[in-house]
Amino acid sequence: MQQFYLYMISVGWLVFAHPFHISLTEIKWNERTEHMEISQKIFWDDLEIALSGYHKKSIDFLNPADEDLLNDQLKEYLLSQNQLWIDGESVNLNFIGYEVEDDAAWFYLESEKVREPVSIKVKNSLLLDDFPDQKNVVQFYYGTNAPKSIILGKGKELDVLNK
Repeated sequence: MQQFYLYMISVGWLVFAHPFHISLTEIKWNERTEHMEISQKIFWDDLEIALSGYHKKSIDFLNPADEDLLNDQLKEYLLSQNQLWIDGESVNLNFIGYEVEDDAAWFYLESEKVREPVSIKVKNSLLLDDFPDQKNVVQFYYGTNAPKSIILGKGKELDVLNK
Protein backbone atom coordinates (compact mmCIF):
# COMPACT_ATOMS: atom_id res chain seq x y z
CA MET A 1 0.00 0.00 0.00
CA GLN A 2 2.86 2.38 0.78
CA GLN A 3 4.21 1.93 -2.74
CA PHE A 4 0.77 2.84 -4.14
CA TYR A 5 0.73 6.15 -2.28
CA LEU A 6 4.24 7.00 -3.38
CA TYR A 7 3.49 6.08 -6.98
CA MET A 8 0.37 8.24 -7.07
CA ILE A 9 2.24 11.22 -5.65
CA SER A 10 5.00 10.86 -8.23
CA VAL A 11 2.50 10.56 -11.09
CA GLY A 12 0.68 13.72 -10.14
CA TRP A 13 -0.26 15.54 -6.98
CA LEU A 14 -3.82 16.24 -8.02
CA VAL A 15 -4.80 12.75 -9.19
CA PHE A 16 -6.54 12.26 -5.89
CA ALA A 17 -10.07 13.62 -5.71
CA HIS A 18 -10.24 15.84 -2.71
CA PRO A 19 -11.16 15.15 0.15
CA PHE A 20 -8.34 12.60 0.17
CA HIS A 21 -6.12 13.93 2.96
CA ILE A 22 -2.41 13.66 2.27
CA SER A 23 0.72 15.75 2.62
CA LEU A 24 4.19 15.26 1.23
CA THR A 25 7.35 16.08 3.17
CA GLU A 26 10.77 15.96 1.54
CA ILE A 27 13.83 16.08 3.76
CA LYS A 28 17.21 16.64 2.14
CA TRP A 29 20.65 16.72 3.69
CA ASN A 30 22.62 19.64 2.26
CA GLU A 31 26.25 18.64 2.58
CA ARG A 32 27.49 22.13 1.64
CA THR A 33 25.53 24.03 4.31
CA GLU A 34 25.22 21.13 6.80
CA HIS A 35 21.50 21.79 7.18
CA MET A 36 18.46 19.58 6.77
CA GLU A 37 16.17 21.22 4.21
CA ILE A 38 12.48 20.39 4.55
CA SER A 39 9.78 21.04 1.95
CA GLN A 40 6.15 20.22 2.70
CA LYS A 41 3.32 20.16 0.20
CA ILE A 42 -0.09 20.55 1.83
CA PHE A 43 -3.54 21.21 0.39
CA TRP A 44 -4.10 24.81 1.45
CA ASP A 45 -7.83 24.35 2.17
CA ASP A 46 -7.03 21.54 4.64
CA LEU A 47 -4.31 23.66 6.21
CA GLU A 48 -6.73 26.57 6.55
CA ILE A 49 -9.06 24.33 8.61
CA ALA A 50 -6.15 23.10 10.76
CA LEU A 51 -4.79 26.62 11.33
CA SER A 52 -8.24 27.93 12.28
CA GLY A 53 -8.68 25.12 14.80
CA TYR A 54 -5.16 25.43 16.18
CA HIS A 55 -5.37 29.21 16.62
CA LYS A 56 -9.08 29.19 17.62
CA LYS A 57 -10.06 31.77 15.01
CA SER A 58 -11.02 31.83 11.35
CA ILE A 59 -8.01 32.13 9.04
CA ASP A 60 -8.15 32.97 5.34
CA PHE A 61 -4.95 31.47 3.96
CA LEU A 62 -5.17 32.87 0.41
CA ASN A 63 -6.39 36.35 1.36
CA PRO A 64 -5.08 37.11 4.84
CA ALA A 65 -5.99 40.41 6.46
CA ASP A 66 -2.45 40.56 7.89
CA GLU A 67 0.30 38.66 6.03
CA ASP A 68 2.80 39.02 8.89
CA LEU A 69 0.27 37.52 11.31
CA LEU A 70 -0.38 34.63 8.89
CA ASN A 71 3.37 33.96 8.68
CA ASP A 72 3.57 33.88 12.48
CA GLN A 73 0.56 31.53 12.64
CA LEU A 74 2.06 29.23 9.99
CA LYS A 75 5.42 29.21 11.75
CA GLU A 76 3.88 28.33 15.12
CA TYR A 77 1.69 25.57 13.67
CA LEU A 78 4.31 23.97 11.42
CA LEU A 79 7.02 24.00 14.08
CA SER A 80 4.61 22.43 16.60
CA GLN A 81 3.69 19.63 14.16
CA ASN A 82 7.19 18.77 12.90
CA GLN A 83 10.19 17.54 14.86
CA LEU A 84 13.49 15.97 13.84
CA TRP A 85 16.10 14.06 15.76
CA ILE A 86 19.48 13.38 14.13
CA ASP A 87 21.15 10.31 15.58
CA GLY A 88 19.02 10.67 18.72
CA GLU A 89 19.59 14.42 19.25
CA SER A 90 16.73 16.90 18.88
CA VAL A 91 17.20 19.44 16.08
CA ASN A 92 15.87 23.00 16.04
CA LEU A 93 13.90 23.94 12.94
CA ASN A 94 13.29 27.36 11.40
CA PHE A 95 10.36 28.40 9.22
CA ILE A 96 11.67 29.88 5.96
CA GLY A 97 8.47 30.65 4.06
CA TYR A 98 5.95 29.26 1.58
CA GLU A 99 4.55 29.51 -1.94
CA VAL A 100 1.10 28.65 -3.26
CA GLU A 101 0.78 26.21 -6.16
CA ASP A 102 -2.75 25.54 -7.46
CA ASP A 103 -4.71 23.61 -4.78
CA ALA A 104 -1.69 23.17 -2.53
CA ALA A 105 1.17 25.16 -1.06
CA TRP A 106 4.82 24.37 -0.43
CA PHE A 107 6.20 25.22 3.00
CA TYR A 108 9.91 25.42 3.73
CA LEU A 109 11.73 24.65 6.96
CA GLU A 110 15.43 24.34 7.64
CA SER A 111 17.38 22.88 10.52
CA GLU A 112 20.16 24.47 12.41
CA LYS A 113 23.62 23.30 11.38
CA VAL A 114 23.86 19.57 12.12
CA ARG A 115 26.34 16.78 11.55
CA GLU A 116 25.84 14.35 8.69
CA PRO A 117 22.91 12.12 9.64
CA VAL A 118 23.00 8.36 9.93
CA SER A 119 19.51 8.10 11.39
CA ILE A 120 16.61 10.58 11.35
CA LYS A 121 13.66 10.28 13.67
CA VAL A 122 10.71 12.22 12.27
CA LYS A 123 7.54 13.46 13.95
CA ASN A 124 4.94 14.75 11.52
CA SER A 125 1.45 15.31 12.93
CA LEU A 126 0.23 17.77 10.30
CA LEU A 127 -3.57 17.94 10.04
CA LEU A 128 -4.09 14.82 12.19
CA ASP A 129 -6.28 16.64 14.73
CA ASP A 130 -8.69 17.72 11.98
CA PHE A 131 -8.65 14.77 9.56
CA PRO A 132 -8.49 11.26 11.07
CA ASP A 133 -7.74 9.77 7.62
CA GLN A 134 -4.77 12.12 7.06
CA LYS A 135 -1.60 10.47 5.73
CA ASN A 136 1.74 12.28 5.83
CA VAL A 137 4.28 10.86 3.39
CA VAL A 138 7.88 11.62 4.39
CA GLN A 139 10.78 11.10 2.02
CA PHE A 140 14.44 11.45 3.02
CA TYR A 141 16.89 12.23 0.22
CA TYR A 142 20.55 11.60 0.88
CA GLY A 143 23.13 12.15 -1.84
CA THR A 144 22.22 10.51 -5.13
CA ASN A 145 20.48 7.54 -3.48
CA ALA A 146 16.77 6.89 -4.02
CA PRO A 147 14.72 8.42 -1.20
CA LYS A 148 13.81 6.46 1.90
CA SER A 149 10.08 6.81 2.60
CA ILE A 150 7.61 6.39 5.43
CA ILE A 151 3.91 7.11 5.81
CA LEU A 152 2.76 8.65 9.08
CA GLY A 153 -0.80 9.04 10.33
CA LYS A 154 -3.04 9.00 13.37
CA GLY A 155 -1.45 6.75 15.99
CA LYS A 156 1.86 6.64 14.10
CA GLU A 157 3.17 10.19 14.12
CA LEU A 158 6.81 9.13 14.65
CA ASP A 159 9.18 6.89 12.72
CA VAL A 160 12.86 6.51 11.91
CA LEU A 161 14.62 6.75 8.55
CA ASN A 162 18.15 5.44 8.14
CA LYS A 163 20.46 6.44 5.34
